[in-house]
Amino acid sequence: MNIKLMNNFILFFWCTLSCMLHSCKVQFSLNGATIPEFAKTVQIDFFENKTTLGPPTMAPLFSETLRDVVSRQTPLKLFKSNGDLVFEGTISDFQITPVAIQGNDKAAQSRLSITVFVKYSCLKKAQLNFEDRFTRFTDFPATDNFQNRQDELMREVFRQITEDIFNRAFNNW
Repeated sequence: MNIKLMNNFILFFWCTLSCMLHSCKVQFSLNGATIPEFAKTVQIDFFENKTTLGPPTMAPLFSETLRDVVSRQTPLKLFKSNGDLVFEGTISDFQITPVAIQGNDKAAQSRLSITVFVKYSCLKKAQLNFEDRFTRFTDFPATDNFQNRQDELMREVFRQITEDIFNRAFNNW
């Protein structure tokens, strides 16, 4: 009798747990991203370079970096238009400034700083929408020729910025 009661309890427990898990309204991924259940597609528009100093390769490099991050870390399908979630914006600032000034008034390090303006739209849940600027930087030896390292340095800054954008959109940070 006790075994039958125990088996019924276990069966009831698993059925209840299963129903609760299947009724969740949010999808979770292994990286901690929370994606609205209705969202199956994402649209990531081309981020135009609005800076005066930034190299012409910057806009396509950033746009592709964001697409790669979202497609690798979520189950969302990339669409060119009419996505359930939409990322759009511009690269609004690009600066190289001296840092770590030495005694001889020369900089030991230079800093590449990039700012990206992002508008994120969740078409079915407006409270998730945001508009924000994301700025990150990386330092490099002032003796290095920037043009020889610009793609590598921009990739590093874009990796940081896209991580921030991803966390804001999918982790509510």
